Amino acid sequence: KARRVVKLKPIANDVEDLILHISPKERKAELIVDDEVMEKVERILLEYKQSHKLSKYGMPNRRKVLLVGAPGTGKTMTASVIANELKLPLYIILMDKLMTKFMGETSNKLRQIFELIEEKKGVYLFDEFDTIGGERAKENDIGEMRRVLNSFLHFIDKEQSESLILAASNNISILDQALFRRFDDIITYNLPSEKEILKLLTNKLSSFKPAFKLEPLIATASGLSQAEIVSACQDAIKDAILNNKTKIEKTKLSKFLEHKRRVYIGRNKHG
Repeated sequence: KARRVVKLKPIANDVEDLILHISPKERKAELIVDDEVMEKVERILLEYKQSHKLSKYGMPNRRKVLLVGAPGTGKTMTASVIANELKLPLYIILMDKLMTKFMGETSNKLRQIFELIEEKKGVYLFDEFDTIGGERAKENDIGEMRRVLNSFLHFIDKEQSESLILAASNNISILDQALFRRFDDIITYNLPSEKEILKLLTNKLSSFKPAFKLEPLIATASGLSQAEIVSACQDAIKDAILNNKTKIEKTKLSKFLEHKRRVYIGRNKHG
């Protein structure tokens, strides 16, 4: 789904151009992930909604969560679902932009972002977290990157707001080990199973009920991410609309899925 971007209200500091304020609409039922991921998402929601019970016993609710998985497997959507379910705004911090545009003053910008986290309660997603989360011991690392990561560790240790802090990474193996104990939980995302592929196809095509069985297309969609499957479904729906048809065609949907597969296979060969 396209991100619904809302212009931020004036902020006391100057990090507006590093943050997307999303108006989340996604519901939990739209998040097609495996049972373990869903259980962890539901636990975050439950603990937040009943944090007053936990606080009576000196127990904090899960607020800092690391989301790890391949692109398109549901990390950003999870943040949107959590924000929507808790009726909180979603702020996406663009880490790659932070590093490229403000190299040399990144730590100061991070400080301002954490000030915002304290000031405005919401769900904050540090997108492309690999940008700063890489191991500090890497030989090809540069001093600035190490300083930024150290600053992040310092700020997240001191942070005591009511906001939820999520960090999305594509590759857990490159993250600095010091990060893991800073998070209350780690959620690992996988490519969809056959059951999840069928559910994705069924859900996304519900408005254009296909006159064919979807099961034979599971093999074609196998190996694709949730986002790639959704994109293929949207292409098939748009094709039907533009050709004045009330139902999508199996051959067209298969074609769009095959195209995604070719792109995916090519990406992995050269990645």
